[in-house]
Amino acid sequence: MTAKKAFPLRLDPALYEAIRQAADADFRSVNAEVEVLLREALARRGVKVRTSPAAPRGRPPGSTD
Repeated sequence: MTAKKAFPLRLDPALYEAIRQAADADFRSVNAEVEVLLREALARRGVKVRTSPAAPRGRPPGSTD
């Protein structure tokens, strides 16, 4: 899995609250909601963003119960 880039982001409290409410409605974290909103905004501008491969889910192969 590729590491995600972390950086500080200062937001107006009202904007943060609106994003948090949208995230709750979509069952996402605030961080995931911000990523979705940024990707949607870039797509509307015609900017293509390559997606990183998702981390494998579930138990590793060969694991026993």
